[in-house]
Amino acid sequence: MTTRPGELAESRRGPLKSAVPSNLVSLVRRCSRTACGRPAVATLTYVYADSTAVLGPLATYAEPHCYDLCSEHSERLTAPRGWEVVRLATDTGPVGPSGDDLEALANAVREAARPPERRQQGPGPRDIDPLEVARRGHLRVLRSPEQ
Repeated sequence: MTTRPGELAESRRGPLKSAVPSNLVSLVRRCSRTACGRPAVATLTYVYADSTAVLGPLATYAEPHCYDLCSEHSERLTAPRGWEVVRLATDTGPVGPSGDDLEALANAVREAARPPERRQQGPGPRDIDPLEVARRGHLRVLRSPEQ
């Protein structure tokens, strides 16, 4: 059975009604609950050995034994009797740069703009060890201590 792009596949009984062209498939992860099509915002994982349900931020990729939930279903989540629900902090939005990030960026820009002769040079290997004559990779040539 061969089909051309955009055509519905046919079986012996007639056209397949469930055939969906690939350009209509959504890349957004949806809620795992039946008949819910809202976007997922949290991931539910069960730890059966500890009788614990863990609800945390949306996992990086879909796992076969985890369930993605929308905001409504994650808020209303209940566990079976005798089980504990652990709710991990979820990200409410994109995190902006912190003050430390901005300061590090400003320092890097200042260092790059500084003329080469004003840049601080770290102590060279000869400044650290007065016996060192030369260096090649991790090997050093040392002057004899008697000299």
